[in-house]
Amino acid sequence: MSQGTTTVWILRHGEAANTAPDSARALTKGGREQVLRSAAHLAGEPVQRILASPYTRAQQTAQLVQATLEVPAELHTVSWLTPDSDPDDVITELNRLGLGNVLLVSHQPLVGMLLGLLDRGERVSPYAMGTASLARFEGAAPLAGLMTLRSLQHSH
Repeated sequence: MSQGTTTVWILRHGEAANTAPDSARALTKGGREQVLRSAAHLAGEPVQRILASPYTRAQQTAQLVQATLEVPAELHTVSWLTPDSDPDDVITELNRLGLGNVLLVSHQPLVGMLLGLLDRGERVSPYAMGTASLARFEGAAPLAGLMTLRSLQHSH
């Protein structure tokens, strides 16, 4: 990674139980295993901060990832990473924070729209993001259409 490069990892939460309310759904045993497989792709990566949705399954996902990192990243809960958040707002917040290496833990449909927006500048979901899928983007800054998708890993 060259100097001045921003890396943004986007991780969808692991499989969660089908309970109500949606915000309180917890990871299943299989969901925890999915997250640990995805977290293995972050081994040795310079993740400085983890930003996670306040929903239970995203919090559990972020905590599992944080525990597996060689250098623990700061974990912060943010309200702008919920399923129905606006991907343009996420990009605005990332630029406001000025983070260089950040992991976002969130939900569909937001994660799929973020991939399309960062890679192609389009508010569409051109990539499948199953539970615990992990995308890696690099670029000068997290701006619509100006980042390059470097990898997309699926936990299945």
